[in-house]
Amino acid sequence: MNRRRLRPLYLLGIALNVVAFGYAATNGTVLYAGAFAVVAVYLVVRLRMLSADT
Repeated sequence: MNRRRLRPLYLLGIALNVVAFGYAATNGTVLYAGAFAVVAVYLVVRLRMLSADT
């Protein structure tokens, strides 16, 4: 996949993880919320690495 196709996928993944994080945090499931936060941070880092290469 090229960078033009990866960017929307990373953004979608980040958005879905933020929604899942919010849902898990409001339900009080801290472990799931933490996992979603870690994945969202990882995707943000990968997106920034992708953007820095261009």
